[in-house]
Amino acid sequence: MNNFLQLIRNGVSPKAIVEQNIKNTNPIMGNLINLAEKGDYKAVENFARNIYKEKGGDFDKDFAEFMKNFKK
Repeated sequence: MNNFLQLIRNGVSPKAIVEQNIKNTNPIMGNLINLAEKGDYKAVENFARNIYKEKGGDFDKDFAEFMKNFKK
């Protein structure tokens, strides 16, 4: 915890600290963050579709249902 506070005192944003922690502890999530930062949303979508396919889910149906939460 002291390292976290020291980083913040040194001007490092909490977002940057969390992102770096994720990238260091979970390479797959780190790769997804890098892809999103580069604007390669198609690669992120393909990753999600592949995970859904492996789990036997219907990405298009579930994503459409998820997006209903954001429409007025």
